[in-house]
Amino acid sequence: MDSFDLLVGPIGCLVPCDGPAPRVGPALRDLPTRSGAAVGVREGRIAFVGPWAEVADARASTRLDATNRTVLPGLIDPHTHVPFLGDRSAEVRLRLEGKSYMEIGRAGGGILSTMRSVRQAREEALFAAACKTAHGFLRQGVTTFEAKSGYGLEPGTEERQLRVLRRLDQRGPQRVVSTFLGAHFVPPEFKGEADRYVDLIVEEMIPAIAAAGLARFCDVFCEEGAFTVEQSRRILVAGRSAGLLPRLHADEIEDTGGAALAAEVGAVSADHLMAASAEGIAAMARAGVCATLLPGTSFYLRKPYAPARDFVEAGCPVALSTDCNPGSSYTTNLLNVATLAVFGMGLMPEEALWAVTLNAAYALRIHEECGSLAVGRRADLTVWDVPSYLHLFYPYGDMPLRTVICQGRLSWSSCPVHGPEERS
Repeated sequence: MDSFDLLVGPIGCLVPCDGPAPRVGPALRDLPTRSGAAVGVREGRIAFVGPWAEVADARASTRLDATNRTVLPGLIDPHTHVPFLGDRSAEVRLRLEGKSYMEIGRAGGGILSTMRSVRQAREEALFAAACKTAHGFLRQGVTTFEAKSGYGLEPGTEERQLRVLRRLDQRGPQRVVSTFLGAHFVPPEFKGEADRYVDLIVEEMIPAIAAAGLARFCDVFCEEGAFTVEQSRRILVAGRSAGLLPRLHADEIEDTGGAALAAEVGAVSADHLMAASAEGIAAMARAGVCATLLPGTSFYLRKPYAPARDFVEAGCPVALSTDCNPGSSYTTNLLNVATLAVFGMGLMPEEALWAVTLNAAYALRIHEECGSLAVGRRADLTVWDVPSYLHLFYPYGDMPLRTVICQGRLSWSSCPVHGPEERS
């Protein structure tokens, strides 16, 4: 008889999000579910997915009853700006009064405001802040998230942010995937000399970070007022040569050609894309670049949403993310972001759920490890107190999450966790 460390079942509605990655085009509308199912976990991995009847009598150290509940993979957030410090709440009023995101930044607010707080912080303070944000993600069902440097904008502080992220990943329970974003903004000491700052990134920062194994990706904010297409290309090519996979903030505010650049350099993901052109979308689709869309940013900045339907219809992989940061999308609630994608961007619920599970894992190139519930995958599960996945979007604003399992461990619950033969 099989034995498990953890047995979840019977499950009212199991949504495994399994299959080849990425899901694109019409396949995004197909979201298979199972009723009367179970998931068995052994040594942090999924050991069984199938009918409850086959394992109902199995031995299990811990059992979790999910009758009339929905079970999904742990959610994956593929674009955040953890870690950060500082309070930028005053910018909310400035934006409501008509100031643009870039105007606030050029006046010394925005990214540069957070930069000053991060530069002044000791590593332990930065780590404590990152742990707090990570716990916020955990309470929203996020078991894996990408996180970036980009608030140091100088070699020492950029490396400090990335060391914090490595510690956060090692601490667990969530998996943290690190990105080097030294090209987030031109720091004040290089004002008017952006090319010289690019020299510093290419010649000093990238080699040091790659040699220390502090990041998997290299990112650039390719935007008018930040970095040009030519500067972005140079940074991404240098990063790729050093072993850092390219990704970029593209066409967030204006169509600067960022989507086309993502296709040209073979980026794994281009993010934001609110102003992407039809030509850029087509180029991304041809190159297989994932479109990571951030509807929370559009909502928070009161800007148009990215053309999600155009990306889907072009056959481009689509993922969703919170863009968690202290200035333009301060949230850890990925379910609310998926809801914005449904009612604001026009995605179907099935498309939104693929975009925060398997496709989000694909955007980070970890889809063979997590993002779906299949035998051998990392045992990251979320249990929701709803009868079907549609009820995650139907009474919007609710938070029906009941239990989060990270790497086979009960990591968060809104209700007591019981012993071997009891039910929660």
